Amino acid sequence: MTSNELRRYFLHYFERHGHRIVQSSSLVPEKDPTLLFTNAGMNQFKNVFLGLEKRAYKRAATAQKCFRASGKHNDLENVGPSLRHHTFFEMLGNFSFGDYFKKEAIPFAWDLVTKEWNLPPERLWITIYQEDEEAFQIWNKQVGVPADRIVRLGEKDNFWAMGDTGPCGPCSEIHFDHGRSPLPSHPQCFLTCECGRYVEIWNLVFMQFNRDEQGNTTPLPSPSIDTGMGLERITAVMQGTLSNYDTDLFKPLIREACNLALKEYGDTAEDDVSLRILADHARAATFLISDGVMPGNEGREYVLRKILRRAIRHGRKLRLQDPFLYRLTGVVVELMKEAYPEVVRSQEFVARVVLNEEEKFSSTLQYGLRVLDELCAGAQKAASAVLPGSELFKLYDTYGFPLDLAREVAEERKFSIDEEGFSRELAAQKERARASWKGAERAKIGDVYLELQEKARPRFVGYETLSSSESVVEAIIVDGQLVSSFGPGQKGEIILDVTPFYAESGGQVGDQGVLQGEAWMVRVEDTYSPLPGLISHRVTSQQGSLSVEVGQKVEAYVDAERRRSTMLNHTATHLVHAALREVLGEHVKQSGSLVAPDRLRFDFTHFAPMTDREVQRVEEMVNQQIRQDTQVQTAVSDLEKALESGALAFFGEKYSDRVRVVQIGPFSRELCGGTHVSAVGQIGAFKIVAESGIAAGIRRIEALTGETAIRRFQEDEALLEELVEKLKVSRRELPEHIDRLTSQLRESARRIDDLRLRLAQTEIRDLVQKAQEIRGIKVIAHRVDDLDRAGLRTLADRLKNQLQSGVVILGTLEDSKAALVIMVSKDLTSRVHAGKLIQELAPLIGGGGGGKPDLAEAGGKDSSKLEEALQQSYRVVEKFLS
Repeated sequence: MTSNELRRYFLHYFERHGHRIVQSSSLVPEKDPTLLFTNAGMNQFKNVFLGLEKRAYKRAATAQKCFRASGKHNDLENVGPSLRHHTFFEMLGNFSFGDYFKKEAIPFAWDLVTKEWNLPPERLWITIYQEDEEAFQIWNKQVGVPADRIVRLGEKDNFWAMGDTGPCGPCSEIHFDHGRSPLPSHPQCFLTCECGRYVEIWNLVFMQFNRDEQGNTTPLPSPSIDTGMGLERITAVMQGTLSNYDTDLFKPLIREACNLALKEYGDTAEDDVSLRILADHARAATFLISDGVMPGNEGREYVLRKILRRAIRHGRKLRLQDPFLYRLTGVVVELMKEAYPEVVRSQEFVARVVLNEEEKFSSTLQYGLRVLDELCAGAQKAASAVLPGSELFKLYDTYGFPLDLAREVAEERKFSIDEEGFSRELAAQKERARASWKGAERAKIGDVYLELQEKARPRFVGYETLSSSESVVEAIIVDGQLVSSFGPGQKGEIILDVTPFYAESGGQVGDQGVLQGEAWMVRVEDTYSPLPGLISHRVTSQQGSLSVEVGQKVEAYVDAERRRSTMLNHTATHLVHAALREVLGEHVKQSGSLVAPDRLRFDFTHFAPMTDREVQRVEEMVNQQIRQDTQVQTAVSDLEKALESGALAFFGEKYSDRVRVVQIGPFSRELCGGTHVSAVGQIGAFKIVAESGIAAGIRRIEALTGETAIRRFQEDEALLEELVEKLKVSRRELPEHIDRLTSQLRESARRIDDLRLRLAQTEIRDLVQKAQEIRGIKVIAHRVDDLDRAGLRTLADRLKNQLQSGVVILGTLEDSKAALVIMVSKDLTSRVHAGKLIQELAPLIGGGGGGKPDLAEAGGKDSSKLEEALQQSYRVVEKFLS
């Protein structure tokens, strides 16, 4: 069976047994700060298992994209040397949310692998938790597995927990015996051996306990099932190979890498490791970038950059000098497009991102490897097996050469690295995002909201109306506690049974307005959803003498003008998204948005800054749609049907089984729960006011609509008229006239700088004559006014040449800030290092600096200390010389 057939078979097998097939979630977990990447099939159901979310089904089956190269689940170092470890992989899983349990889950698994897939039972082994007698009885008595093939293991191997506290339970694993070890001359071994002969193919987790902070476990009221089967491993078993890399998931990638490198897989062990790394990392990069992750220096962006650079280095080991990895991403798309069509839409974008990273890192890698060669040679000469951490940090900080890559290279050459020294240097610098990034603790939801979620299910009527006269107060929260009444002057939250107020979601801000009773009124400052299905109104500024009480009827009024303006902007974001995909390509994906009453902001994936013409085309396209006044249609549909119809869904967003589709003619169709105008003509006008980059590969458009856009047009018009009036030219002549004025101004500034430099040069002879002699070396430290940093360098260079041998330290004020330039003649750099000298002086002016042995510069905020710094420089030079 092919891997595609296995994936399909698994899902349809469980569909036949009453499971809902749920599509894979993104590799970027939605609203889960505890995870950098999706690393298991259960991640997207975490809130279901925790009781924070309910689904319309109790049985589910998925083929989930997973990534493990960070945190405690970090397989990166094993990828390549190992035949069965990967960064990106697929997890097949079946789940029960309080429906069936062990008696059904175990036979489901056994029947699939032995009766449907015909794996020989005599080659299968079962592990269970040592105290799980129930699982033993099911495997032995109900399924018929001999007792001597059921192995009891401890908590480390066969007990699963979501965290230190919370849902947990025993697990049972199915292992396949390949019959021999992939390691040559490996002795006879048993199930627990890590050689690769015995491979875990399926893990069944029986979530049946809740663990408290004292470590005590109590039975859950609704036990659940969470299983995981690695597609790569089961494919290797089904295709009769010891190595995952010999399956149809990897062989085409390795074949293409061999063609590019003119190598044969299997010729040398060292080359094979590199070829496996290329195949694995090409898959990981393709899916990460397709899901919106871009190479960068923080968090998940850094992890992507790390695997790209690791692959590039192993390409160099295979003698691949030109960019190559971007070519492999195309092979990944061909292999995976049936199961994950989103990679087809992102294919060109992914290739461009990878190619750009290859080109940027190429020179860094070449230089870094040369420096590492020198460090290894120096350590060997000094009879040391450790590379100095300070030098590795310099390589990292100055050239961006990663420590883990340096470690890998060092280990290949039988050296270790001074990680403590590296860490000390790193701590001395500004704390870097990657080092400081730690998944935040899971946001704790107050018990009050969990309690309300069970009994209060507010009905949202805000699509149809902006007011309600029949709403009832279901709950009042003050200071995180449920109370029965809400008095004058208090702040709190009110839950209604029926509300027209939209809760903040999908980038759209929450509604504001008022709630009114017979003798009181409160202002709704914001509306939000603390838990799925729960709508809370933050209220304040009560008027009246009576208290608001639970059970009272209220009239609810949304601020209509604010909502209308917000609706204009939300519908406009859909038009912007569609226009961007039309102008830039289908790789464009929404990466975030803000839909407020006064403006909209739309973040999206794109490789390069938009040109002026591209921005103009998007603006024209949106306004053309507005003029056509197309009707905005909304409909509720099954998720699968909506996706099949071409509606855009955003990876990282969670969707229920029933979704709302917002369609604007043939131009735009998206899944969206926000509020929209009934026809796009109501937007009136659309104006883009900014296009910028906010992160690597992420662009941002900011725009205005309706009356706000018209006011912007009027302001621009008034500004244009003012310029025409002041400059006494026509509109058509404005650009040329401004260019001419700018050129004249630039030329005048240049002449002034030349004059200032000439005036300063007249002092050269005096300065040289007044140079102080310190331990036989001439030193000039002097303040020069009215020169910028470039002029200061020129003057310092001429003074140094006049001295022939000496140290020149000049200071000036530049935009009310202090600036220092130091030059040292070549013959003295071994005694007075300009870069180290500037590091001593820069703190005196409240700044920092650095440089080379013969030239260094610094800037500082404290201009009042410039004279003091120049006076102190003589003492500092003397300290260096002594």
